[in-house]
Amino acid sequence: MHGGAAGSGAPVGNQNALKSGLHTRDAREMKQHVRMLIEMSKDSLEE
Repeated sequence: MHGGAAGSGAPVGNQNALKSGLHTRDAREMKQHVRMLIEMSKDSLEE
């Protein structure tokens, strides 16, 4: 059945929904860190 009823959905630990590559938490954190460093570099160059 479709919907959000209790007990519906994938089983706990389902590896089919595992994220990899550009959309993992680590990748997003790394991109955020790089953006912050670029902004800091731009600010430093303007001074």
